[in-house]
This record gives sequence, structure tokens and C-alpha cells, in this order.
Amino acid sequence: MSRNADSGDRRHVTVVEVGPRDGLQNERVRVATPTKIAFIEALADAGLRRIEVTSFVHPRSIPQLQDAEAVLAGLPARDGVTYSALVPNGRGLERAIAAGVKEIAVFTAASDTFVRHNIHMGLRESLDHFVPVVAEARRHGMRVRGYVSTVFGCPYEGAVLPEQGIAVAKELLALGCDELSMGDTIGVATPGDVARWLEAARSAGLPIEDIALHFHDTRGTALVNVLVGLQHGVRIFDSTAGGLGGCPYAPGASGNLATEDLLYALHGLGYDTGVDLAKVVAASSLIATQLDHMLPSRYYQAARVQACLPV
Repeated sequence: MSRNADSGDRRHVTVVEVGPRDGLQNERVRVATPTKIAFIEALADAGLRRIEVTSFVHPRSIPQLQDAEAVLAGLPARDGVTYSALVPNGRGLERAIAAGVKEIAVFTAASDTFVRHNIHMGLRESLDHFVPVVAEARRHGMRVRGYVSTVFGCPYEGAVLPEQGIAVAKELLALGCDELSMGDTIGVATPGDVARWLEAARSAGLPIEDIALHFHDTRGTALVNVLVGLQHGVRIFDSTAGGLGGCPYAPGASGNLATEDLLYALHGLGYDTGVDLAKVVAASSLIATQLDHMLPSRYYQAARVQACLPV
């Protein structure tokens, strides 16, 4: 049985909220630690049960997330809620363990050049680099997620063949990752690309139930790509409240798929998420007051007009 197998309810979709980490890391305005904590708690209040809250990268790499320990220390434990964090190396794992994190994520990509720009090592080296990290995390009873960026296209190499990402995914599973998040980092994927990738992944023996899809809405295709994912059996999707973020290592990448837009579509299709859409809007309105731009979520903008919320 899959490590992600649930009750067998195929009408349930898990939404992994990555706004506090993947969303905020690309924001120019420095968000205060108490505000981040309040934002995360509001997301948990909305019913989101998996929230990626920070990253244990070096403070010089992403200054926005230099308060990782303080954020985690300020979050009270909640039954059924997992606060996860990204770790880049052994030192990051040590910090995560000390902070009491129960789930970590490691990251690489389907294209070698992107990995070199991101973590300053090649693709093969990055996979070897994470062998002891994943092993040590598992020894401490942590759940491990593996991110694979540039699955559909790379800002430096262009188009990426499905077998490139599939090969990386297989290696991460072999390392001991419980789940894989396959990312359309620059938002180039079309519905046809997603269908071809998932068909190839299934043919190659990848467990679709352990695959999450992570879309950016750069070209307006994120939601239709989600629909294709659903049709092919995917039941885990990443998103960010308000559509926060992009990628600091991918020129031109705009915000992630917005959690509000994803929930509105999923609920309209009859899927259960366990998340209160109105409360996610409230969480987004909290963070919107701290930023220097309008939140791109279409649903949030519609709700803002109706309720006079912050932009």
C-alpha cells in the first residue's frame, strides 16, 4: 500500500499550503516574525493540515526566512496539523531537528543548469548530497518530501523531457522520500504536457498517489493543469494563499497557483478538501496588508471587491 494511501476516498484532495515559505521567500518587503506566525495560524484555522512554514537555508541566501527558528517556536502544536520546512543540507537538517520539525523537504530539479543556479552543484551531485540528509531525517522519524523543479521547462535549458523528471523522481523515492512534488517552476506547462508527463510516469512505475503537482500560473494554465492532474489520479496539489511568490532562481516566474482559486475550483467540482475558503481569504487579507503589491489570486480579488478587503 502507498505511504500516502488514505481511506480510499477519491473525492478527497489534499492541499499543501506553501505560502509561508515558497510564497514569502520571493517578496521584497520583509515580513515581521509575529505577522508570519499569525498568517500561519490563520491558515491552520482555515482547515489546512499541511503547511510549509519556512526554510533552513543560510540567511544570506533568502533573508526573508532567516527567522526560521523563531517562527517555529511561536507556533503552538495543533492536532492533525503538520508544519514542515525546507532543508538544503546537513546543517539545515540539524536546525530543523533542534526546532522540532516533523516533516522536511529536500529539493533538486529535472534540469542540471537550474540546480547549479539554485544550490551551486550539479544534478547528480545534488542527489548524492541528499543521501545522508534523507537517511538522517528518517532516523529521527521525520517524513520527507522531495521537490523536483523545472519538470516541464527550465529558464536556462528550455524544454525538459518527461523522462528527465521521472528519473530524478525515481532516485528520490529510492533515497527514502515519502512524497514527491513535481514543479512547473516557470509556468510553461500546458494540459497536454501534464497529461503526457503523468502517462509516462505511470508507465515508468511511479506511484501517482505519492505525486503532488506544483503549478505556477505564469501563463494562466495552472487550474486547467490541475484538472488534468485530477483526471490522471493526482490528489495532492501545492498552492499559496493569495497566489504569493514565484521563484528567486527562475527569471520571469510569477506567482504560484493561488490556494483560493484552487479551492474554488475543487469545491465546484465536488471534491472535498476540509478547508474553509472564506477563512483562507481572511488569512490572505492579513498578509496583504504587509506587501507592496496586489495579491494575484482571482478569487481573492473578487472577494476583496465585495468585502472591501486589503489588496
